[in-house]
Amino acid sequence: MGFDTLDDAGIYRLTDDVALVQTLDFFTPIVDDAYAYGQIAAANALSDVYAMGGRPLSAMNILCVPDDLAPDRLNRILQGAADKLREGQCSLVGGHTVRDKELKFGCSITGVVHPKRFWSNATARAGDRLVLTKPLGSGILTSALKGGALSAGAVERVTRVMTTLNRAACEAAVRVGGVSAATDITGFGFNGHACAMAHASGMTFRIEAKRVPLLPEVLEFARQGVKTGGDRANREYVAGGYESRGVDPALETALFDPQTSGGLLLAVDPKSVEAFVGEAERAGVSAEVIGEVLPLDGAVHLRVE
Repeated sequence: MGFDTLDDAGIYRLTDDVALVQTLDFFTPIVDDAYAYGQIAAANALSDVYAMGGRPLSAMNILCVPDDLAPDRLNRILQGAADKLREGQCSLVGGHTVRDKELKFGCSITGVVHPKRFWSNATARAGDRLVLTKPLGSGILTSALKGGALSAGAVERVTRVMTTLNRAACEAAVRVGGVSAATDITGFGFNGHACAMAHASGMTFRIEAKRVPLLPEVLEFARQGVKTGGDRANREYVAGGYESRGVDPALETALFDPQTSGGLLLAVDPKSVEAFVGEAERAGVSAEVIGEVLPLDGAVHLRVE
């Protein structure tokens, strides 16, 4: 599994029973707290392995560091990442640092999965139910944070969502079975990743917009015009394959909002979806059924209504 379907990670078969899962991700700070930034960066990188149904094994840090970065802040970033990797039972085995004008941090992750049992974004089946495992809105809220408009409580809530691993959701889905396809929701926003998954699968995804979970205050900020720089690019990304029917413009903004360390979007067999939602909730994951997979309807891959 390589570039062809724009999947979340690469898959390389080693034996009949073992395949490597490989991915990397890094970005500039999106929160002020250095420790939380390190946690979010590591959780975001690990997410691609979970989106393939895999188990992370090892990580290497990727760090671009300015000359004026305080040593204590650097230490807190690295400690946050190390603690989050440890939570994911993923061994930190090294990394590389370069000097740069702008701080950037992330990880490359190597994991394992059975070569016949990994999830792709290209194998959703008609009749599957679509399940989302984290609320949306982190991009809008962190944009509000940069503008000094976010309350301390809202900062804590969005940070908690971004630092939460997708491990429990992945493991619950593996235990129950019935997942035909998956992806994680990150920079292209919910609509971008859902549309890409539907396109790769040759299907149309129908989304019930009002069932999509959002973080508190997201709609209020969206109505005030708060959005990220990626909003326009994400709308252009789905052009031609996207159809919206009577959706509140503020809610639609949230659906296009670029996410950092977002949840998993899973296409689940309807016979398994109730069991998965229950298993996920017992594991502390709020899994919401938000739509269904339909046979391809012309050029429309994503219909939000």
